[in-house]
Amino acid sequence: MIRRLAALLVVLLLAACTGDGDGPRAAPTADVPGDIVVAGGRDVTGKNGIRQQLIDAWNRQQERDGTGYRARLVELPGSADEQRSQLLGALQSGSAVYDVVILDVTWVPEFAAAGLVRPLPGEVLDTDVVESVAGTARWDDRVYAVPFNSDVGLLYYRRDHLRDGGVQRTDLSGGVDWPELEAMANSLDENPPEGYEKGWTTQLAAYEGRTVNAVEAFASAVPGLALSDTDGHYGASVDELTAGVAELRRRTQAPYLLQDAVHSDEAATLGDFAEGRTAFLRHWPYAYRTLHQTLAAGQLGVAPLPGRAVLGGQNLAVTGASQRPAKALELIRYLTGKESERCLLDAGFAATRVSAYTDDAVRCTVATASPSTSGESADRTPRDGAGRPAYARRILLPALRGAVQRPRTALYGAFTRTFTTQLGALFGESPPGDAVLAQRLDAALRRALPD
Repeated sequence: MIRRLAALLVVLLLAACTGDGDGPRAAPTADVPGDIVVAGGRDVTGKNGIRQQLIDAWNRQQERDGTGYRARLVELPGSADEQRSQLLGALQSGSAVYDVVILDVTWVPEFAAAGLVRPLPGEVLDTDVVESVAGTARWDDRVYAVPFNSDVGLLYYRRDHLRDGGVQRTDLSGGVDWPELEAMANSLDENPPEGYEKGWTTQLAAYEGRTVNAVEAFASAVPGLALSDTDGHYGASVDELTAGVAELRRRTQAPYLLQDAVHSDEAATLGDFAEGRTAFLRHWPYAYRTLHQTLAAGQLGVAPLPGRAVLGGQNLAVTGASQRPAKALELIRYLTGKESERCLLDAGFAATRVSAYTDDAVRCTVATASPSTSGESADRTPRDGAGRPAYARRILLPALRGAVQRPRTALYGAFTRTFTTQLGALFGESPPGDAVLAQRLDAALRRALPD
């Protein structure tokens, strides 16, 4: 009886938060037992990855309690952009019944403004959630999601290449700036290790990877730069864009950048770096575990990204069409709780809770949640005394805290298409000057994000 009354109270609270007119459909008066369908992109921890394992653990709990509920994970194919289109289409048309959606952090304003996800009680974002990450769950002064797994740009480097190329400094974990990185690349060019081609690689193909790299360059060149204001409208100047373009050009000039980077995504750059074609790689946290399965001990290092790094990741939201919003929120609380976040960190994701990085008493007890479940023969990830990835507390957590967000706007799709397309000229055969490209970008962004 107490459990049913608690569930009813949550339903009423969710219904009260939906507003009137432009919000999601009103919640039913009580949840109906059945499947809680969770839809999102591929789990980078592999087949039967940690997301599925956490859902399986929740299902076992529901079975023991005899609730009649069961969660089911639906993984959507394709790139992040394709997954966004699939979710938008399904929720707008009602062609698929999803209760919980896994949203990229940049999608939250769009789905919230369209009434496709429900406002949630503000207390779901407690003080244990990393502050910068918590900001990705809000829109228009309301909470619409709960951070699930985070992401931030990091610098990976080949210690063996630095040693073999005569570079004196081979431990960059304390940080490195771009002039130092370029100096190391120059030194390696003079004495290239076996298989080495260029200094670094990153994701510059015409997709979200290019946007991320450009935002990092722009934010590094212009501290405090806001490409959009708090209402999602365009907010930069031509002078600021000019400085951003100049920084992006410097980072991607031919003497230091692997030529293939211009056409590469996460998978391609990961492969090029693992093969030793570059000494440096800009990538996400999941690459730490993946690369340690390939490279020998002592070959790989990781450091904060020079300059500013972009915040990524996925959040969980309750759909407006869900017929089980109270239970859906209960599932979200479980999947984003302290123990679950520790499980996500151990498996290779960036956790969204500070306790996962700092509280040794918080452990992952999900029976099958071992880091070797994605098919590797054994986990070779270096770990600290509490079993976390060795770099988590000293490098990953500070990187998350200092990361910048991409523009927060309900028109993010229009922004990133415009940004990616316009900056493509920088990688063509006859790239325009910084000021010319900045003026073109300014005019295009004003059309994409009108006042």
